[in-house]
Amino acid sequence: MSIVANAALAPSGKDKIAWVRAHMPILEKLEERLSVEKPFAGLKIAMSIHMEAKTARLALLLKEAGAEVYATGCNPLSTQDDVAAGLAEMGVEVFAVHGVTSEEYHDHLVKTLECKPHIVIDDGGDLTQILHEERTDLAVNVMGGCEETTTGVRRLRARAAEGKLNYPVVCVNDAQMKYLFDNRYGTGQSVWDGIMRTTNLIVAGKLVVVAGYGWCGKGCAMRAKGMGARVAVCEVDPVRAVEAAMDGCEVMPMAQAAKVGDMFVTVTGCKDVITMEHMMQMKEGALLMNAGHFDVEIDVAGLRREAVECREARNNIERFTLSNGKHVDLLAQGRLVNLASGDGHPAEIMDTSFAIQALSCEYVAKHRDMPAQAIDVPQELDEMVARMKLESMGFGMDTLTEEQKEYLEGSEAC
Repeated sequence: MSIVANAALAPSGKDKIAWVRAHMPILEKLEERLSVEKPFAGLKIAMSIHMEAKTARLALLLKEAGAEVYATGCNPLSTQDDVAAGLAEMGVEVFAVHGVTSEEYHDHLVKTLECKPHIVIDDGGDLTQILHEERTDLAVNVMGGCEETTTGVRRLRARAAEGKLNYPVVCVNDAQMKYLFDNRYGTGQSVWDGIMRTTNLIVAGKLVVVAGYGWCGKGCAMRAKGMGARVAVCEVDPVRAVEAAMDGCEVMPMAQAAKVGDMFVTVTGCKDVITMEHMMQMKEGALLMNAGHFDVEIDVAGLRREAVECREARNNIERFTLSNGKHVDLLAQGRLVNLASGDGHPAEIMDTSFAIQALSCEYVAKHRDMPAQAIDVPQELDEMVARMKLESMGFGMDTLTEEQKEYLEGSEAC
C-alpha cells in the first residue's frame, strides 16, 4: 500500500509526468521494444531515486517492461508530493513524502525493500546499505542492482574492495553517457536554476566559489561563468586544480576563498568542506549551497549549534546570525539545492541517464550469473544510448570504412 502525502495531488503529478515524457524520446523508443519483450516479467524492482517527474517516467517504463515496481526517494527534501501521488495512481507502489524526518525517510526505504526485490536501483547507496547491514533477510531474491550517482558508486566500490558486496551492481554513474552529460550539463543548469528561483538574486558580478572540480563542479563553474560571475575553485586534487586554472578559474584553498566569496557551492562528495571556522570568516550575507548527495559538505550541524539566531529569510532560505554579528544564508537546509530548491536536471538530460539505467537493469536481468562485484556499464550500451541521443537531436555522424579500420588497427605506418 503506497504512502504519499496527499492522493488528491495526483492530477498535478500526472501532468508533470506527461510533460517530461514528451521531452524524453530515448525512453519512449526503449519502451516500444521493452513493452513487447517484457524482460522484467515476474521480477520486482525496488528503486530509490529522487522522487520527481523524470524518475516517475523511468518507473513507468520498467512497469511497462513487465516489472512490479516499488519506488521511494533518496533524499528527504527532493520528493515532489504531487508526482508521488500521480505515480502511485498509475500502478507503482510509492513510499515517499516531502520533508519527512530521517526516521521516516529510513522507514520508507525499508518499506520499498519489503517486496524482497530481484533488482535494486539505488541513488546514493542507501538501499544497498540496508540490504547489506540491516535487513539482509530482504535481499534473498536480489540478482543484482544499479547505482545512479557518484557518491553511491564510491560507497559501492569501497564495499566491493572490502569483499562485502553480496550481489553485482552496475555502476551507471560511470558510463560516459551519464557522467559527461548528467553530471556536467545537468548539474550545471539545475543547480543554478534552484539557486536563482530560491534567492531571486543576480549571479553576474559575484564571486562564486565552487568546491570540487569533478564533472559536477565543472558544470557548476561553467554555468556560473556563463552568467557573468567570477569563479574560484577549491580542490584537493592537483590535476583538477590545474585544470580549473586552465579553464579560467581562480584556484585557492577554502580558508582563502571564505574571506572573499559571495556564493559558495559545494560539490565534492566529502564532508566538512565548509566548516564553522570558514563561515566565521565570510562576508556579510554570504550564500551557502550544497550540490553533493549528502548534507555533510557544509557543517550544518555546527552552524545550528553555534549560531546566535536562525530565522527564515525567504522560503527555503535560513538566515543564521553568527557570534561575530555577521549573517550567512543557507539554502535548502544544506541538502541538494538543485532538487530541494528546484526540479532537478532537465528532462532531456535524464532521458539519457535513465536510458543507461533501464538498459543496465535489462543487462542484470539477462546476466544472472555475474560475480558480486561493481560492474562497469558495457561499452555497447553506452554507445547505443549515444547514437539514440544523437538521432533524437536530429544529427548524424560518419562511420569508418573497412580500410580505415585496418589502418587504425595496423602497426605499420602507411
